[in-house]
Amino acid sequence: MNKILQSICIFLVVIALWQLIVSLSGLPRFILPSPMRVADAWWQNRDLIFTHSFYTLTEILIGLMIGSFLGIITAIQLAYSKYARILLRPILIFSQALPVFALAPILTLWLGYGLWSKVAMAVLIIYFPVTSAFFDGLMRTPSGYLDLAKTMQASKSAVMRHIRIPAALPNLASGIKLAAVYAPIGAVIGEWVGSSNGLGYLMLLANGRAKTDLMFAAMITLGVLSVVLYVIADKLAHRLVPKRQL
Repeated sequence: MNKILQSICIFLVVIALWQLIVSLSGLPRFILPSPMRVADAWWQNRDLIFTHSFYTLTEILIGLMIGSFLGIITAIQLAYSKYARILLRPILIFSQALPVFALAPILTLWLGYGLWSKVAMAVLIIYFPVTSAFFDGLMRTPSGYLDLAKTMQASKSAVMRHIRIPAALPNLASGIKLAAVYAPIGAVIGEWVGSSNGLGYLMLLANGRAKTDLMFAAMITLGVLSVVLYVIADKLAHRLVPKRQL
């Protein structure tokens, strides 16, 4: 309850500061609209915003599922085989060295302007954090557990299933929480490059028509979606991972 009150207080302070800046600076509303104008624009265009939010949320959720699954599988393979580490780690690092804005047009060219190019962007941007976090957890298994497994002559696959993976669950939870924050970024970048749906598209459309209040409304909606996804991921982590490991 205290956390909720703190969040509400912070939100109100931000709104008050925003209104103060608008009032003192005298900036025209097409540069910086007031909170009331943004709220009014959101209400007047709520159906449009809900429609585009649903499209963006679909991209994010599919990207999260695919990216997390691929990240988990890759991390296990990297921990399981030194040859996989030799082959795959340089590729993973190289993929993160490329700017996502440079890859977005290529993915749009290959996959079209529909849903899947945006999903691919979301997958690309969250794949490495999930893989890296889970792999670090798998490689930092307490040595006492591994020594006990070796004494009991446990197989490599049994050690992975019963010791390494359970011990690395907190790291996986951290990776997925990061993914919940990063996934909207990938989806929106894909929408900016080429789309006719989604909050990213709506922001570009509103900006091109000098409807700054609508652009702010869409941007705030995207921020709220990201916060909600993070909170859900955090709650799931606390349910799935034993409390003593968090």
